[in-house]
Amino acid sequence: MNNGLLTQWLAEEQAAHIHGWDFSHIRGRYQEEDDLPWSYEDLVRRYLRPESRILDMDTGGGEFLLSLKHPCHLTGATEAYPPNVSLCRDVLSPLGIDFREAEGNGLLPFPDQRFNLVLNRHGDYLPDEVFRILKPGGLFLTEQVGRENDRDLVELLLNPVPPLPFPMQYLEAAREDLETCGFAVLDGQEAFRPIRFRDVGALVWFARIIEWEFPGFSVENCLDGLCRAQAMLERDGVIAGTIHRYLLLARKPEPLL
Repeated sequence: MNNGLLTQWLAEEQAAHIHGWDFSHIRGRYQEEDDLPWSYEDLVRRYLRPESRILDMDTGGGEFLLSLKHPCHLTGATEAYPPNVSLCRDVLSPLGIDFREAEGNGLLPFPDQRFNLVLNRHGDYLPDEVFRILKPGGLFLTEQVGRENDRDLVELLLNPVPPLPFPMQYLEAAREDLETCGFAVLDGQEAFRPIRFRDVGALVWFARIIEWEFPGFSVENCLDGLCRAQAMLERDGVIAGTIHRYLLLARKPEPLL
């Protein structure tokens, strides 16, 4: 075992903290989501209207939401991860954005038929709650991380390999849940695409941050897996895995006259 590499990996493990949902620490050292068959941002902007009242669920630190530059008095956001909740209260609330601390898979603290557009990127949601808070004719747009996301990387690093999480995280299951609640699904797409790391330290940082996919990961516990990753890097020039994503766009029907 190269002591220099081990020192680097331990340093990345210690550095594995984020503020909001900020992966800038490994920018340029890994690559993902650059070849999906859709652009979530483009779709959001296509359906966003200046007069729309919108909600961004699991907003992180509000980074993407703020990039939309939508009128703050027409904007709501939720987040449940405690460090991000504090960040949102400091950044979003003073702007006049209606921020609420809330779990995506629980009751949403908003009245019925509040929003024209609900956005959810990689967050939990209950279809019936999203349906309740949407105005008739309103849209729900979500990009989700599928059940098989990063699975080959989990198998590379962890021993024993944990069971697959989130059994319902597939496009067709999610589509069926929305339709059962009364939504009309306008678009549904699913994709498996590469994720690539250019050094093992970036993978260490990533695995510590994405702890629900890599439960129990640490440099000490997973040294054999990290050595396998280093061997792959030296052989192929990159550590390659696979992401699993799907996207759904659904509309709450207008009432029949």
